[in-house]
Amino acid sequence: MIPRYSRPEMTAIWAPESRFRIWFEIEAHAARAMANLGTIPKEAADIIWEKGSAAKFDIGRIDAIEAETKHDVIAFLTHLAEHVGPEARFVHQGMTSSDILDTCFNVQLTKASDILLAGIDRLLAALKTRANEHKHTLTIGRSHGIHAEPTTFGVKLAQAYAEFSRNRARLVAAREDIATCALSGAVGTFANIDPAVEEYVAAEMGLTPEPVSTQVIPRDRHAMFFATLAVVASSIERLATEVRHLQRTEVLEAEEYFSPGQKGSSAMPHKRNPVLTENLTGLARMVRSYALPAMENVALWHERDISHSSVERMIGPDATVTLDFALHRMAGVIEKLLVYPERMQANLDRLGGLHNSQRVLLALTQAGVSREDAYTRVQRNAMKTWETGADFLESLKADAEVTSAVPVTELEQMFDMAYHTAQVDTIFKRVFGD
Repeated sequence: MIPRYSRPEMTAIWAPESRFRIWFEIEAHAARAMANLGTIPKEAADIIWEKGSAAKFDIGRIDAIEAETKHDVIAFLTHLAEHVGPEARFVHQGMTSSDILDTCFNVQLTKASDILLAGIDRLLAALKTRANEHKHTLTIGRSHGIHAEPTTFGVKLAQAYAEFSRNRARLVAAREDIATCALSGAVGTFANIDPAVEEYVAAEMGLTPEPVSTQVIPRDRHAMFFATLAVVASSIERLATEVRHLQRTEVLEAEEYFSPGQKGSSAMPHKRNPVLTENLTGLARMVRSYALPAMENVALWHERDISHSSVERMIGPDATVTLDFALHRMAGVIEKLLVYPERMQANLDRLGGLHNSQRVLLALTQAGVSREDAYTRVQRNAMKTWETGADFLESLKADAEVTSAVPVTELEQMFDMAYHTAQVDTIFKRVFGD
């Protein structure tokens, strides 16, 4: 985790104090369940809860024990016993390290999911507000970076809203998929622990029991989770790239907010660079990079190995912290985005009406001209605009092969911008509902 790209709420989930507190809660809930079953004395479970809850776990002490034992869970249990006393012998009955590690990891990922969902919600709110603000703000749509046909800036933002709505649904599903608990003991057979203990702990921790865990929770769940984060990051990059292109000097239809006192370049005082969206592009690359090792973690040896462990110690915190930061940075960009409708209109007018070429093409075909001939007639007039700057409509009106099929008055009507935006309300209804 890099502090520069971290938010405290998310980093707290991955702090050692949080991890050890979750480990204790898993052990204490398991002890309570065992006491209910009569496996351990009820008094012992009560003492474990009381003394463990009051304990302030000493990270340095746990690290020192681990330096000797070379085992993190044993180091924690040894330190917990220092707080609990003789009743600590009833802790971890019939359990194995993966029961604690995997259940804790999934608790952390579900908590991280809730924070990420809140970030998506903030971004969705910003996109909805700005989309409605610019629902009818005309702008040129581009394909291959070249002027195509008109759209509105609101439609551009509505597209992003729809995409992040899908991402939200994906993350909800990924959260549900990852929210499982395993307390099934060595090789997952429940030989030394009652399945009821797992069910009890799962309910207390907000999880569901893993159907079959083989000692570890199957890593296909984690692969899907991190793949989902990668898709969300890719959507952030898509939106960030759009802002970056719109901020280019030659386009300048929108740009990131430039705050008082902000500097764009150490050498050129005039610069206003899209630094936030460029940063988001880089962060998205990092989040995507965590998906591949998560997929490679799926194939473990037999019932378990720990080849996945070192990977998850890094990608768990890094992927969630980075994506959380990126979501809030992207939301801030949209909330404060500077939009220039006049520049959009100027760019729209730049090619002298060429954005109406398809409408003229369709009118010619409907008038009986073959598509091939219609395309040729429209294109030769469009090329005059490209090459000489001639007004497209005037060129069409002067072309006898065009006006012989479509009268001048109809041609003029075809250059009405309302034609291109007639279905904006339909699009908005589909995206935002009634």
